Amino acid sequence: MSKIVMKFGGTSVGTTEKIAHVANRIRKEKEKGHDIVVVVSAMGKTTDELVKLAHEITESPTKREMDMLLTTGEQVTMSLLAIQLNALDIDAISLTGWQAGLQTDNVYRNARVENLDGSKILNLLEEGKVVIVAGFQGVSSDGEITTLGRGGSDTTAVAIAVSIEADICDIYTDVEGVFTSDPRFVPNARKLEQLEYDEMLELANLGAGVLHPRAVEFAKNYKIPLRVRSSYVENEGTILKEEVDVEKNLVVRGVAFESDIVRLTIEYEVPFNGSLASIFTTLANNHIDVDIIVQSIVDGVKPTVSFSIKKESLSEAITVLETHKEVLGFTFADFEVGLAKVSIVGSGMVSNPGVAAQMFDRLRKENIPVKMVSTSEIKVSVVVPQQNMILAANALHDEFKLGLSQ
Repeated sequence: MSKIVMKFGGTSVGTTEKIAHVANRIRKEKEKGHDIVVVVSAMGKTTDELVKLAHEITESPTKREMDMLLTTGEQVTMSLLAIQLNALDIDAISLTGWQAGLQTDNVYRNARVENLDGSKILNLLEEGKVVIVAGFQGVSSDGEITTLGRGGSDTTAVAIAVSIEADICDIYTDVEGVFTSDPRFVPNARKLEQLEYDEMLELANLGAGVLHPRAVEFAKNYKIPLRVRSSYVENEGTILKEEVDVEKNLVVRGVAFESDIVRLTIEYEVPFNGSLASIFTTLANNHIDVDIIVQSIVDGVKPTVSFSIKKESLSEAITVLETHKEVLGFTFADFEVGLAKVSIVGSGMVSNPGVAAQMFDRLRKENIPVKMVSTSEIKVSVVVPQQNMILAANALHDEFKLGLSQ
């Protein structure tokens, strides 16, 4: 008998009618003889609505109380789905994240999973129950409720799959799988049958919203088969694995993009070797994620370091830098908004030199200025003006022949 983890996102459980549809999909899997754990997100836009309610009271609600508030969304879904399944004579029980044994660190709003004791879930499966777990949430070592950040239900699902040694973890969403780019903005995007863990990890980190990066990292580290499937269409979706068996000839396998990027620039009077470590240690200690970093030291010109962050982190980053300005030793900080990041990803880039040059040449032909660049073995990212983001994504998708008609 196989153990399967099925995760359903917010759009898949957005109404009681959709919850009934999800229950039927679970029933079909249960009738095949599988042991099933289901992980659910909050219904529809519930999380956004809860955030809005909090901000009607204050623009800066405490992070602890926000976690207490936001975890209620998933609990509503888990209870309704359990009620629906029991109404279909399927023995089901719902558990919060902490009841399921998911332990995290103590970082509110963006906690990391430290451990998941799957014994309670396994005991309930042995009793023949379908176990429904609220995603996105856990409990810290000191008993505080925490949330895992946007998309954290994916991480919950994979963590459970690891803890119970599941045979597969299926992520059900409103798309049919992982596409070469976002089909809402890149009309020629097509579904991929397979994708390597590393490729998906890059795409997820670079703005592809199909999967949470931490979920992919978990799956890769523990070699859990991970599949992205449609909640509405009966298909095989996209399977993530260590090495793909199909379309090995594709050098670039996906184009990702992310809006609302900010470039922060810090200027010094004189070069100081310890400055980079001091700056980024301080930002990291305040849980501010930094992406692309460019340092400039030229004779006769004041040294600078520029780095990109998400717009939502700008206010906090400025506050942290100004608070530690004297210790960090910089004289001036400035920022540029209205930027976006566009990236190409593919494991074939390792053995194919010239991919970056081809990318830059196409952007030049499209008259799209490149403001920052970052590379790894399997990706190239550029920061461009936000008004050029969709044009750049479509141009690069075409350049590397990823479209349906190519």
